[in-house]
Amino acid sequence: MQLFGLLNLNKPAGITSRRLVDMVQRLDRSVKVGHAGTLDPLATGVVVVGVGHATRLVEYVQEMPKQYEAAFLLGRSSTTEDIEGAITELPDAVPPSREALEEAARSLSGEIEQRPPAFSALKVGGRRAYDLARAGETPDLRARMVRVDELAITHYEYPELRVNVKCSGGTYIRSLGRDLAELVGSAGVMSALVRTAVGDFKLADSLDPEILTRYNLAEHLLDPRLAVRGIMEELALSAEDQRRVAHGLSITLPEVQPDRVAALDDAARLVAVLERRPDGTFKAAKNFA
Repeated sequence: MQLFGLLNLNKPAGITSRRLVDMVQRLDRSVKVGHAGTLDPLATGVVVVGVGHATRLVEYVQEMPKQYEAAFLLGRSSTTEDIEGAITELPDAVPPSREALEEAARSLSGEIEQRPPAFSALKVGGRRAYDLARAGETPDLRARMVRVDELAITHYEYPELRVNVKCSGGTYIRSLGRDLAELVGSAGVMSALVRTAVGDFKLADSLDPEILTRYNLAEHLLDPRLAVRGIMEELALSAEDQRRVAHGLSITLPEVQPDRVAALDDAARLVAVLERRPDGTFKAAKNFA
């Protein structure tokens, strides 16, 4: 049986997201494995992994909102914006008040422009930004729009600050802490990070990757439909439309308004992600039939 599904894994500290993928890949080298969103080695928590053809669905998981619990140390800066880089303490740093931090947090809520950290996986001219930074270069990373739905201070005892964050995909929590500290005339480095949710993939439901074996991998796979749930409308296809989609042909869906839809067969299995063509018909952008 060909493996096709998702894993909700709890990444331990000290390894990269790529290393987590490699741990799964070694269990069955005949299938592709890929993750839906990088976590820094310092961080722990939810990493959604696609197995088999579900690797083609990770881009939709990346669109899902994220939730984090993060800790920062104020009064210091870092080359990496976290405690894994070279840290410089601010001379004569003045501890900001909680009230000032609360006000700064409110100003960082909603749609905001964020400058990504130099040590990030973003590509600049075909190279990873962190590779350029390690080589002593300064990668040209332009600010981009992200959405912060919640930035709540849960604990503050200088220099430690803890926050809960709900945000869009693509938001850098290190940079959020950096900007929060700068708004109160200080600096900050991230000292801990836990991703507690990616959409409906919750930390409480995540798996320790160490429990996975080649013999139990299949039983831990989640329905690939979870990769598109909440991201796009689902639609059960007729038998004729299923046949046409399976053969790479376009179909007409006159009552469908969105430009993409998750297509299901008569057993409610995901068979394709359909996208609207210029002529108004729909064709499979991802075909699993």
